[in-house]
Parts: sequence; C-alpha cells; structure tokens
Amino acid sequence: MIEEKKSHSLYLPIGIQTKNIITDAYPDAYPMEGFEMIKRAGFSCCDFSLNDYLQNTSLYHFEHNDFFSQSENDLRLFFEPYREAAQIVGIRINQMHMPYPSYVPNASKEFNDYLFYEVAPKSMKICAFLECPYIVVHGFKLSRYLGSEEAEWQKTEELIEYLAPMAKELGVTICIENLYNSVGNLIIEGPCCDAGKAASRIDRINEKYGAEVLGFCFDTGHANLIGLDFEDFITTLGSRLKVLHIHDNDGIADLHQIPFTFTKSRENISSTDWEGFITGLCKIQFSGVLSFETAPVLTAFPAVMKQDVLGFIANIGKYFGEEIKMRAGREEMPK
Repeated sequence: MIEEKKSHSLYLPIGIQTKNIITDAYPDAYPMEGFEMIKRAGFSCCDFSLNDYLQNTSLYHFEHNDFFSQSENDLRLFFEPYREAAQIVGIRINQMHMPYPSYVPNASKEFNDYLFYEVAPKSMKICAFLECPYIVVHGFKLSRYLGSEEAEWQKTEELIEYLAPMAKELGVTICIENLYNSVGNLIIEGPCCDAGKAASRIDRINEKYGAEVLGFCFDTGHANLIGLDFEDFITTLGSRLKVLHIHDNDGIADLHQIPFTFTKSRENISSTDWEGFITGLCKIQFSGVLSFETAPVLTAFPAVMKQDVLGFIANIGKYFGEEIKMRAGREEMPK
C-alpha cells in the first residue's frame, strides 16, 4: 500500500497529467511505479495522456505512426496494465486528452479520414476501457481558412456529431477546450474562446442526444495568453465545465509551468488571474478535479527531484481546494 502525503480536508480532488510520469516501457517496466509516484505526491486522480501516442508535431508534418491502426482488442491488451496499476494504487483516471489535431489543414483526405474515423473513435473506446468519464478534444483551427468562427465550429461539430452516439453509449463526455491560435508572432483567440457560444452549443447538442455527451475543459494557460476574464468565463459556463487544465505562463508563450511562476511586474502580481479562477470555481460550485497540465516542468528539473516537484504541485492544488472550500463556506453563512 502506497503511503501518500496526509493533508487537511479537501473540498476537491487533485489530479496531474501522466506525461513524463507513467512509463511506456511495458512489459520491461510495469506502469505501477508512475502511479505510485503520483499517489505519494498527494494526488488522487490523473489526466491520462493519450495524446502521447500520436504526437501533434508529427501530424502537422503530415506524418502519423500506426499505434491507432491496432485492433480494438490489441489496444485493450496494451492498456490493461495501466488500468490495473491505477486501480491497485488507487488513482482515478478522471480525464484524458484525445490526440490532436483531428483535422490538419492541407493534409490529404486519406490522412484526415484516418484521424477522424480511426483515431477519434478508438480514443473514445480506450477512454471507456480505462473507466474515464471525460475526454478532451481540440476544436479545429480553421477560421483563417474558412473565413469565420462559425464555419470553423461547423467543422468541429461534424466530429462531435460523429462521436456523440458513441459517447452516449459509452458514458463518456467529450469536452471542448478554449484554445489560442498563432498568426506569425501574434497570439490570438482560437476555437471555443466565447463562453456564451460554447454554453449554447453544448446545451443544444446535449438536448439533441438526451445525455451529457458534450462538456467543457477550461485551460488556464490558454486563457491567460489571450486575456480572457477567468471569473466571467467560468461562471458563464456554469455546470457545463467538467474538467480543468491548470498551468501557468508569462502571457507570451504556452509554457505549461507551475501556477504562480510568472509575475507581471517586480511587485509580484501574478501573470495569471488565479483570484478570478478560484472565485469562478467557487461561484459555480465546481465539483470536479483540480487537474494540472504541467508535464514540461518535470523534465526541467533533475530527475531526482521529480517526486518533490510533484508534491509541490499537489500542495498548490490543496491550496486551491482549501480556498474554494473556505469561500464557499463564507457564502453559505447566514447574513
């Protein structure tokens, strides 16, 4: 039995992405060690990095490996040790990330069909096999090719509509995510950066299928890059917000660093609006997982410090949880 760090009562569970923690060297190295490391640090959940098995850097060069060409049975056999290790250690796989992009501009029809009809549905089935309730999907970055955000969304919705019946059957919720886009050296809004539109689209699709087949993933780093109002965005989404990608940056690049790493000035004002983040989650009574997407940090530190770094990230999660719990308690007090 793994001894995890003891903490005071938490309002929300804490999670971390598995990238740079869970080894893929099975059968030479069983994945138990990585899950044990996550548990010891103080996490109870994880974000399984399915996107690690088909890298976006390859896809943007019109290349892909054959990992998702395996049969569904072979994929289940591959992921069985991961499911078993998570269950033994006591780590809940709360969310995962589908390989992205699911559509590559200027790629061949055959290439994009493979992503659409092979990778996406098999990702859904892997998600269900790992007993994971949420899978994050990137919307298509096509506005500059199609001329408008609405046309861009229509292409993304084609994928969602294709996967929605499967999502309902499997009990998996697809989560769209607020993204940024790059035009030269400029960072601009990408797909799903209008919370009002996202809420309306989620409601319409869920009503159509009579189930929560679609939800939202709020990414703090992407939001900081394009200057979204955290509190307003989160409160507009309300209960549609299912999962989180928590990480920090300097407002210039998507660095995926530990929260509170960057400041706007020497007076130590945080680059990211963590106050708005906490307030927004408190207002909507968020009941999900405080999940960190900070994998690059783990390769910046010496390997011998990995456990300590994970523990530090978990402590930030505990801080967020305690702040949300405390403020929620104040709001419930009689006036």
